[in-house]
Amino acid sequence: MTSAIFERREDAYWATNFAAGPWDTNSQHGGAPAALLAGELERLDPQPHLRIARITFELLRPVPLGLVRVSHEVVRPGRRVQLLEATLCDSGGTECVRARAVRVTRAPVSAGTAPEPPPAPPDAFPPSAPTWGPDILPGGAVEVRFAQGDMSAQGPATAWFRLRMPVVAGEQPTPLQRMMVAADFPNGISSELSWDDWVFINPDLTVYIEREPQSEWIALQAHTRILEHETALAQAVLFDTQGRLGRSLQSLYVAPR
Repeated sequence: MTSAIFERREDAYWATNFAAGPWDTNSQHGGAPAALLAGELERLDPQPHLRIARITFELLRPVPLGLVRVSHEVVRPGRRVQLLEATLCDSGGTECVRARAVRVTRAPVSAGTAPEPPPAPPDAFPPSAPTWGPDILPGGAVEVRFAQGDMSAQGPATAWFRLRMPVVAGEQPTPLQRMMVAADFPNGISSELSWDDWVFINPDLTVYIEREPQSEWIALQAHTRILEHETALAQAVLFDTQGRLGRSLQSLYVAPR
């Protein structure tokens, strides 16, 4: 089996078992299509003076393993601000994920804000027990080290994530792709209710990128808020080993099992 999350198949991609999530091993973890579409958006008419500041992923339906097709376009061109869009469809042409990115001119000046320091480095913590299968995204494709909490604990958590393989076979992952793989985990590591009794599904993911990571390791300081008769939100501040990178947000559907 190829040691990559996706393989290129002419004008399409093949999602391997490493794209699967722990909740349904026949469907992709949200970090897999997020990283794939982020790479497509980066390659879309790149311009050195512009950088992606925000990406929102609409997770419209479960994304299957196997053949998927991707398309992308510049929705709103501009010299200072651009709107980009990419979509992922299954083999039958049904749209599963839509991503919209805002690309803006790089800031010419710093306001002198002190960088927010990262959590203690990943080397200070042991690898998490392989509670996920060896051939799915959070187990085989991504190494996880908890600095606070764990998968079985309720409440806020801090964890480091490192991509163990290419997003696309034969291609070096970009810093943005490494960030997107980790960015879909706030809901997974910071549940406020028992996974045995409740279901938490995020129909979207929004990532704000203050700067691109400079290390392979990405940390999430994550917490979830659930308000009765209102809504639920999982969120995290993202770091690399040098400091803060941005923020990740997920709205949640919560229901009893």
